[in-house]
Amino acid sequence: QVQLVESGGGLVEAGGSLRLSCAASGRTFSSYFMGWFRQAPGEERKFVAAITRNGDQTYYADSVKGRFTISRDNAKNTGYLQMNNLQPEDTAVYYCAAKDNIGWYTLANKYDYWGQGTQVTASS
Repeated sequence: QVQLVESGGGLVEAGGSLRLSCAASGRTFSSYFMGWFRQAPGEERKFVAAITRNGDQTYYADSVKGRFTISRDNAKNTGYLQMNNLQPEDTAVYYCAAKDNIGWYTLANKYDYWGQGTQVTASS
């Protein structure tokens, strides 16, 4: 079992950048496939990015390709989401999540552990 805590959200102007962090408890972080999701008001929780256990493969939603970068540092039990060129449509609560395998990584209901979320607001 792992506990996840997001941080780094905030208010930024359109075109600005933020880096989100996901701190994981324990010494088992490297055992988990990790993803980031976001949820805007009135919308379902949507896939943003995912990364394999050792960081050798990354996956992105089309809407964030070229702007967001997912990474992880297993030695620090921390995952990251670097968000560049933020736009108003990126405004949402962002969640990190973990699962025990790579399968169906774009589906929120396939993840076993979730952080509490952090608000990201990009103003036009």
